[in-house]
Amino acid sequence: MRGDRPFAHLVGPGGAPVDLYEGDAVERLPRVAAPGSVDCVVTSPPYNLGVRYGRYDDARPRAEYVRWVGAAADAVERVLSNDGSFFLNLGASPSDPWLPWDVAREVGTRFRLQNVIHWVKSIAIDRDLAGKSAGLARDLAVGHYKPLKSRRYLHSGHEYVFHFTRAGTVDLDRLAIGVAYQDASNVARWRSSGSNRRCRGNTWFLPYRTIRFRAKDRPHPATFPVELPERCFRLHGVGRIRLAADPFVGIGASAVAAYRLGLPFVGFDLDRTYLRAAAAAVTAAGDGVPKATAPARRRRARNPSLK
Repeated sequence: MRGDRPFAHLVGPGGAPVDLYEGDAVERLPRVAAPGSVDCVVTSPPYNLGVRYGRYDDARPRAEYVRWVGAAADAVERVLSNDGSFFLNLGASPSDPWLPWDVAREVGTRFRLQNVIHWVKSIAIDRDLAGKSAGLARDLAVGHYKPLKSRRYLHSGHEYVFHFTRAGTVDLDRLAIGVAYQDASNVARWRSSGSNRRCRGNTWFLPYRTIRFRAKDRPHPATFPVELPERCFRLHGVGRIRLAADPFVGIGASAVAAYRLGLPFVGFDLDRTYLRAAAAAVTAAGDGVPKATAPARRRRARNPSLK
């Protein structure tokens, strides 16, 4: 470990730094970010499903895994601001559906669970149930479908995003990710909304984008689409985020989302292969020409949230 210098340092179009660190976020996050300086954390730890990662054992004893995520939550607790948001994405195997909730209960000993968001990756919509206004010519099945060979379990088309805050009282910018009213008559009915938009709710359909080559286009065994962290950042309120963070940044979906929104960001991963891919993804998001690395003293002077 080489002090607290980032593995990669990129600068967004508005001058916001995107720093990627190699190492364990449980140790490094509180060393990199000052107490109370992080306003939004969006992350997805390994799910303990036996997935093959580069430098991480994803088959720990169940109780040990729950404690490990709890230790990561301790690191977040040390740096999260009083009005900060902690979005934790978790999935489950069909044979152990309680695992995400057991982890959420462990994290809930440190935070309040303010919202539960359902990330829908695939869905089937019957034409008759969608209604005439949907304009469907046939039944629709959309999204990422991963076949499951089982006579007992259903295909899993969704994961959880648990939204934690310190006291459960954080105001959100719900219309920043809102949707238009489907029926124009509802606009007049709900005049108090002040616009032709309503709250999206806690069910988000976000399918994976189609890729041609897994090793090249998505070189990581477990990722979420960039739109997921971007939606979380917007929901919390982009203008209120001084510093965003992801303790398990992987190949950089949250880093790309922060870069697009002009947010200062710190991300961590054990595997430098993933960090290289994350840096490349941020570079590609900036049309391949991110600004050059700045010296640490100047970077920290520009962003007092960093130690």
